[in-house]
Amino acid sequence: MGTYIPHTEDEVASMLAFLGLSTIDELFDAVPEALRLQRGLELADGAGEPDVLAHMDAYADRNLARNDRLLCFAGGGAYDHEIPAVTKALAGRSEFVTSYTPYQPEVAQGVLQAMFEFQTLIARLFGLPVANASLYDGASATVEAVNLGVAASGRSTVWVSEGIHPHWRQMLTTCAAGTGHRLRTVNLVDGVTVWPRVEVPSDDQPGVLLVGYPNYLGCLEDIPAARAVCDDTGALLVVATDPVSLGLLKSPGESGADVVVGEGQMFGTALGFGGPYLGLFACAQSHVRRLPGRLVGETVDVEGRRAYVTTLRAREQDIRREKATSNVCTNQTLMAVTAAIQLGWLGTAGLAELALRCARATRYARDALVAIDGVTAYADAPVVREFAVRTPIPADTVVERMADAGFLAGIPLGDQFDQGEHGLLIAVTERRTRDEIDAYVAAFAKAVA
Repeated sequence: MGTYIPHTEDEVASMLAFLGLSTIDELFDAVPEALRLQRGLELADGAGEPDVLAHMDAYADRNLARNDRLLCFAGGGAYDHEIPAVTKALAGRSEFVTSYTPYQPEVAQGVLQAMFEFQTLIARLFGLPVANASLYDGASATVEAVNLGVAASGRSTVWVSEGIHPHWRQMLTTCAAGTGHRLRTVNLVDGVTVWPRVEVPSDDQPGVLLVGYPNYLGCLEDIPAARAVCDDTGALLVVATDPVSLGLLKSPGESGADVVVGEGQMFGTALGFGGPYLGLFACAQSHVRRLPGRLVGETVDVEGRRAYVTTLRAREQDIRREKATSNVCTNQTLMAVTAAIQLGWLGTAGLAELALRCARATRYARDALVAIDGVTAYADAPVVREFAVRTPIPADTVVERMADAGFLAGIPLGDQFDQGEHGLLIAVTERRTRDEIDAYVAAFAKAVA
């Protein structure tokens, strides 16, 4: 037993017995053998804290995935965008850092106001009247949106576009095992969803359609076409969107979405090996009482002064338990405040300029890459900030070779989209200069030769 493990041997034995295991090692059987450290950390006996920290930093410095070591052309839900100094300075103020989640309506008026402003910004961005005070990440927001749609429609069949982030679809599958939702994958053709044109059996009418905008491959989906399917079947339309692209595109709400979700990491939160992230969620007014998570409202106090409160809390599990419409009763306050600051700093014109710079850089990079012998576009659909290509050699090999050249080349698609091992997803943000893109393309040509 390690010095800093607080549990007694009896407590550990009780846990293992409950799990049906014999040893602690069995608890980690799910971790591949190749990823396990088969020796100690090789620390000197009696090493001081500074020496131990320096030793661990040396290990960390060997991690080539660090964003400050490689030029990032990877995306897939986490993006290397600029974070202005003003965002860092304001979001780092002690008032926001120390106030995590306001549970009482009379506490932390400043944080509640910041949450109210965040909700207003997301609602306007998504084109819907109501937004919550954030969820944990884009994946959890998507699951909650499907839950809302199933409850509102009264049908448990969910049509899920193949263009939804693979990890988000996996999370939906996991949750569906407990909720009983029936998930039906609707395939992509040339990068976009082709919704069924045949008669749908009466006992399998969808309650929810879930589609990306843009989708995981960066392709722009036809939201009005999805809306038409919903109108024919009575389903709710849930759109998982890239909020940066909305600086150029018509909002999903304007195109008929009932619920819009997304990942908000790109608004002021740096890349950090998977988190913390920020789930964005907005819906039509008719679904406000099913809206998951925190909702901050504006009111007046007994003296007629403007005040902010958490509202409609009777729908939450900490109040109604089994009658709750969602088990979420908190939010990502610090990341939401950061996003509100970033969006406020950008403004409408700034967000449009950001999206346009991404779109131009993406077009430039895509045209240059497909000019390389053996590299082809994965799809012909319009894109904004992200696109996929097919490579003449396995994409994993390309990524390894590009890392040696100083680039985080992208995300291998693997067999997620029935194209084997030669698909690579690439993202180009406003941070990438023309010289960096040219160097990336040159290294790419060598990597696939």
